[in-house]
Amino acid sequence: MSAVLSSPRSGRRYLVAAIIAAVLQTAILGYIIESRAAILRSGSEVVLKTAPVDPRDFLRGDYVILNYDISSVPVSTVKGGLPKDAGEQVLWVRLRSQPDGFWAIAESSFTALMPETGSVVVKSQPFYSYGASSGDMIRVEYGIERYYVPEGEGKPLEEARQDGNVSIAVRVSADGTAQIRSLLVDGKPAYEEPVY
Repeated sequence: MSAVLSSPRSGRRYLVAAIIAAVLQTAILGYIIESRAAILRSGSEVVLKTAPVDPRDFLRGDYVILNYDISSVPVSTVKGGLPKDAGEQVLWVRLRSQPDGFWAIAESSFTALMPETGSVVVKSQPFYSYGASSGDMIRVEYGIERYYVPEGEGKPLEEARQDGNVSIAVRVSADGTAQIRSLLVDGKPAYEEPVY
């Protein structure tokens, strides 16, 4: 008899647990989407010169791998010196607008750079630094190295890349996080990221 009476209570507990799990998952997903949307709505915009390659991802359609001039950071721009020991690091890179309309590296640092008028600071993804033996360049990524396009439309972008006509408009948040806003061909938006 007691087993029969406890069954409805157990069912309610599972239902409550399932509802709580669903609410938490929805809240986490909403936070991720809103974080990205906030950068696209109110981040500082910079235009970066690219050299894309057009591989194929069979799970998600066509995408373009983007390499940026700012992905190779000259050691000579590092303010405060290189870390003494090898290990995982993050690099902050100050960008300034150039006469050609693209943004380029003004300085970089292994510690956060303070905001300055006329510049934008972007933060790299964590990477392995060789410390004092890094050589002349530090190769970094910013989390904006892959851009998905509708299936079958990667080839025209490859052709535009060969002509040097592809660039990317990027929005950067106050903490240095970058999000691609739009892919430009001949300076005009070919693909724009929706805010949501």
